[in-house]
Amino acid sequence: MPQAHRRPTAVFAKYFAKYGMSAVLATCCLSAPIVPSAAGAATAKPADEKVTPAPWTRDDLAAAKALRDRLVKGSEAFNFVRDLTTEVGPRSAGSAGDATAVVWAKAKLEALGFDRVYTQEVNVPHWDRGELEVRTEAPFPQRLVAASLGGSIGTPQEGLQGEVVRFDSLEALKAAPDAAVAGRIVFLDQSMMRDREGKGYSPVVRGRADGASLAGAKGAAAIVIRSVGTDATARFAHTGAVTYAINAPRIPAVALANPDADQLARQYATAMAHQEPVRLFLRSTARELPMAKSANVIGEIIGSELPDEVVLLGGHLDSWDLGHGAIDDGAGVAIVTAAAIGIKQAGLKPRRTMRVVLWANEEFGLSGANEYARREAANLGKHVGAVEADFGGARVFRFSSRVAAAAMPAMQQVQSVLAPLGIEWGNNEAGGGADTSPLRREGVPVFNLQQDGTLYFDNHHTANDTLDKVDSAAVDQATAAYAVLVWLLAQGNLVLR
Repeated sequence: MPQAHRRPTAVFAKYFAKYGMSAVLATCCLSAPIVPSAAGAATAKPADEKVTPAPWTRDDLAAAKALRDRLVKGSEAFNFVRDLTTEVGPRSAGSAGDATAVVWAKAKLEALGFDRVYTQEVNVPHWDRGELEVRTEAPFPQRLVAASLGGSIGTPQEGLQGEVVRFDSLEALKAAPDAAVAGRIVFLDQSMMRDREGKGYSPVVRGRADGASLAGAKGAAAIVIRSVGTDATARFAHTGAVTYAINAPRIPAVALANPDADQLARQYATAMAHQEPVRLFLRSTARELPMAKSANVIGEIIGSELPDEVVLLGGHLDSWDLGHGAIDDGAGVAIVTAAAIGIKQAGLKPRRTMRVVLWANEEFGLSGANEYARREAANLGKHVGAVEADFGGARVFRFSSRVAAAAMPAMQQVQSVLAPLGIEWGNNEAGGGADTSPLRREGVPVFNLQQDGTLYFDNHHTANDTLDKVDSAAVDQATAAYAVLVWLLAQGNLVLR
């Protein structure tokens, strides 16, 4: 089966590293490094304890601060995402837009002045959503705004009808007897909570990923879910990948815009009060197409002293097809690209190679990330660290790492440079991102520059993912943060694992 149908549910947890500490650590000096205590506070080393040599020269730190102050006032980031969304637009895996994006991105990185630009060919799934019609037929006939979930099969040509059975969670669906589900259309009606860190996503997205297989195994004819999004009033349906289990029948899977899910829930309540059924009609021409070719697009600024050692920063070039892919992940690829090229444009020459990777097909199963890890398997020991931008175009508010304990004083020095951007310390339990997860599993140190996700899931995976949702000042602040981190990782005398 295509990779999209084998993707583990854990992949969907890309937005939620668990951050414990939140105090801002204001300063950190070269002569007296500080480490976090168990409670997250910074404590000075005793005077008689041997002090580890500083990982950076004063010139390195001064350059990081100057870079921060330069990029926060203006970077290439907004222009990059503007041009990507205008000249390419939506870029779903395997589509014509995806192929155009690869050519566009390679030319863009070359024009920006990267030392080396190349691609890595990747096989990706290709799915076409076709047309969709969803309507209630009883008790009150009405059309509903909906979107097929990515990878969903279509209905028979004439559509399908069925009685609706409602569940308020995946757990409730699991607990239901098969007889209560068989032959019916499951309505999974679980709302997502708004949260700055995006913590409301993980509990709900499991329904989108696994609901179809669970309902199909119980004999359901189809499943409709409340959109996985925080926009309670905007009438945009949120798409996203569905995962079909090998051992369960595949059934059509659809998401309703939140106001339309409310409408269906009200009809359901009214019908149940009168002991009447709710009947739904679905017609979808969604279909799976043969696997297609795409590519990771890679740009490098070659290290002056340690060119074989790599600091990786990346985002995913693909997007869903409903909107223009501005926040997911146009802004992310723009931030990391602008951060790396901003270092070169400032006249700085990193000791290590800075490698920007614009990954193929994150949305349908991490094809590009897995292919990169496979090809670089013998070189991952020389990957000093990896950081990913995949949470829209908002400001960074927290920095976290995943490094050896001995490297924590260095992380606090990084934090001291980031603090004037309004960035607080998180912890040393960074999860990285979805596309860096194959690297993290192989021991590559990963970092999180956590962006404010308060509004991110209002437009995530919808037709409303457009350029006007990207604020230029916010992406400049994020670009400055990524540039500081990457510059210091590229310069430092560091042992991070």
